[in-house]
Amino acid sequence: MDVRSRLSAPIRARLDSAAVAFLSGEGGPMPDFAAPAGEPALVSPDSISWRVFKNPVALFIGGVAAVILEFAEPRVRTGVWEHTTFRTDPVARLRRTGLAAMVTVYGARSVSEKTIAKVRRMHDRIEGVTPAGEHYRANDPELLTWVQATAAFGFLNAYSTYVAPLSTAERDRYFGEGNEAATLYGAVNAPRSESEWRALYDRMRPRFERSEIIFEFLSIIRKAPALPQPVRLTQGTLIRAAIDILPADARDLLGLGRSCGLRPFEGLLVRRMAKRADRWTLPSSPAAQASMRMGRPANWLYRKRR
Repeated sequence: MDVRSRLSAPIRARLDSAAVAFLSGEGGPMPDFAAPAGEPALVSPDSISWRVFKNPVALFIGGVAAVILEFAEPRVRTGVWEHTTFRTDPVARLRRTGLAAMVTVYGARSVSEKTIAKVRRMHDRIEGVTPAGEHYRANDPELLTWVQATAAFGFLNAYSTYVAPLSTAERDRYFGEGNEAATLYGAVNAPRSESEWRALYDRMRPRFERSEIIFEFLSIIRKAPALPQPVRLTQGTLIRAAIDILPADARDLLGLGRSCGLRPFEGLLVRRMAKRADRWTLPSSPAAQASMRMGRPANWLYRKRR
């Protein structure tokens, strides 16, 4: 072990413990990603999704970008803001969302299907009216499709921008990989390629509107202890990195101008963080545990690609 590895080992151990604590909450249960042995997930271990979702930096950036795009749509924005704990307990909300994403990608199929069914039952009880008088239902297929599509966009572009570029074929493959899970969640005709994502974006864009809720969300998430202590000082920078990957026309419409994005020197910092996170095996992470469930070494996703 070289000097750099010896110095980074304690940091990795703290991050590993912090990641488990974040996903499990205050002593709450966490799914066993290592069981049942040999049972496949909804997507293959060789998928682009398994590669993308193992990176915690890309997940945080992508998750914030996805929420901003969700909130651009007034029915989604009202439903989330009025029926979740984003305002009062944003970390708990992020925890539940992050754990559901991990289960969907890395969990055994039987576990994923139960988790998704539970989320759908919760959605069945949620409906309301926007401030403009428009009725919404959380299980509306159009809204579910948009939410699934924004998540796919956010995670993909965070990874390809700050970790490693992906080819057009890899990007299309990534969208296709998420289609089964999106359908299980209730989405209809979720994008199976980047061009289909762009077509959906163009259809939804006329509904976008600027809202103070988006700025309130960003303010809340900047202050919330969403990241483990070793990297919490970078939280504001990572939020600006999320704004940077949004489509330019969406940023303009939502009022997220240049001052909201990364400063000139911050891009390099974010890329260094994200690339390092891509090589650090966190033994307790869903990615490592799921790899072992499928008979592969815990670190195989983290090995340097040629």
